[in-house]
Amino acid sequence: MTTERPPDRLVRHQQRFDRLFADYFDTLGTTLDAPSFSRFAPECVELLRDLSLRGGKRMRVVLLHEAARLVTDEPVEGLDAAALSVELLQTHGLVHDDLIDDSATRRGGPTTYYAYRERFPEHPRAALGLTVLAGDLALALSLRVLLESALPAEVRRAMAEVQTRAAADTIVGQIADLERDFAAAVPDTGVLHDVADHKSARYSVFAPMRLGLLAAGVRPDAHEDELRRYARLVGICGQMRDDYLDLFGDAAAMGKPTGGDLREGRRSYAVARLLAAVTGPERATVEQALGDRSGAPEAVAAIRAMGERRGVADALQADMRRCAAQARQLALGWHGRWRAEAVDFFAELPSWSVERAG
Repeated sequence: MTTERPPDRLVRHQQRFDRLFADYFDTLGTTLDAPSFSRFAPECVELLRDLSLRGGKRMRVVLLHEAARLVTDEPVEGLDAAALSVELLQTHGLVHDDLIDDSATRRGGPTTYYAYRERFPEHPRAALGLTVLAGDLALALSLRVLLESALPAEVRRAMAEVQTRAAADTIVGQIADLERDFAAAVPDTGVLHDVADHKSARYSVFAPMRLGLLAAGVRPDAHEDELRRYARLVGICGQMRDDYLDLFGDAAAMGKPTGGDLREGRRSYAVARLLAAVTGPERATVEQALGDRSGAPEAVAAIRAMGERRGVADALQADMRRCAAQARQLALGWHGRWRAEAVDFFAELPSWSVERAG
């Protein structure tokens, strides 16, 4: 049997889920209990809809479905509710990330924060407050969609617990991410891995896999440790790749300028490795650029060239591939217990995630 490759599954699930997500928002206005006089509440829902449907690869949705396929190839009730939940939690994270980072654009359009700033130019505190509340609403909806599903009560509760823990872990990860950049010392690999695990891996990989198994009728507790290890490795790979592309990627291909982590003063994987690799005037150049939000593209290009000369780009790529290989070996160990085609998907996914162009 030929295994459908990750990008093919991604497109198929993405198209179906985007229709499901649009239908969900079409009916949300009739189920959200807002005061009849309120205009801000429907505006908030419309902003969440716009951000949610504007794009995104829906990798979490794919992971959810593939986790269910580890145990069955039959249709599984509950996957739609779980998919809505994971993507609403993602929307929550995007709204708050863009506020924290003061980002103007996301997925080719204005962020929720900047949409509110344009809506209320004379009331910046209201714009800020409404942005926080929009993210909070997305989080609440991600849990409500599970609790209101037609699944058995025990499964609903188990899924809601998974998402509650994932949300808490992610918020703690965001706090740790900000804390990391306040430290005087360059963060070591262990710190960077822990931040990536909490901030990304637990809600983007671990939670969708647990939800998929729960929907398929399997309690994931017996496999908790290995699923957590796999998710951590995949999450670290993804964060390394994002950090690598932020400094060494092709700005035209990504649709945004490189050097964002430098300008924001973030001690990312790329920036931390760069600081560890340079000394003297070169280190002074990097430190001067770190946190300079007005940094010119030419300054970023010079630091990029410095990183390439010092082997930082090659070292990061080697780290990503090593991490992906470890995740692959872990997934291959699932053969004999779970369905081979789905196991092969999880084995191939880490390397594809590292090597993919977009």
